[in-house]
Amino acid sequence: MTPSIPKVLFNFLLALKANNTREWMLENKKEYLANEKTLKICYAAIENGLNTSDKISKTKIFRINRDIRFSKNKTPYNVHRSVSFSRAGAQRRGGYYLRLEPGNSYMAGGFFDPNSADLFRIRKEFERDASEIREILNQKEFKNVFGGFNQENAVKTAPKGFSKEAENIDLIRLKSYFVMHRFTDEEVFASDFIEKLLSYYQLLRPFFDSMSDVLTTDLNGVSLIEHA
Repeated sequence: MTPSIPKVLFNFLLALKANNTREWMLENKKEYLANEKTLKICYAAIENGLNTSDKISKTKIFRINRDIRFSKNKTPYNVHRSVSFSRAGAQRRGGYYLRLEPGNSYMAGGFFDPNSADLFRIRKEFERDASEIREILNQKEFKNVFGGFNQENAVKTAPKGFSKEAENIDLIRLKSYFVMHRFTDEEVFASDFIEKLLSYYQLLRPFFDSMSDVLTTDLNGVSLIEHA
């Protein structure tokens, strides 16, 4: 039986948001640990589901403790829970993400803030030909679920070395290449949430496969990895 996300998790996160102190967390540590145990079961079910059609090398559960060293916001805890799933092997690029937060839950997948070499390689590919990625983005079900690449992180005109008149400048301007889908609280609590989440992750595979081909070859199509 597939596990479900319990409503008590969101009740806890709402209470934490209203009482974001170490003292409150200490008083409610037992409930926090119980929620984390349930979440780990859910995360394991998601990883197992992903592994039926993909290969996952690592599940990263993000800490509830905030890094407040360089932040004006000194509250010690995040008021959401999040997890990411990394794909295995140099030939499998892209990653899966899930954030659970009252009123702000979403899944995402793709290439968030890629390193400079990867970003340049992606941009050069799209400068030359973006027909394959556009076909994926415009696939009906993909477009209905995700809409398209998140547009928040982009340069204003054109990156250095690229023309602002380039045919695919809308893609070249981006600094990250990922898509998102938001969930209502009711959808998160539904018994079929994990199945729905996995179906959305599955929709990412053509996108991941295409981008993996780009990032593991040079502009001449020659493989950059010794073993696939």
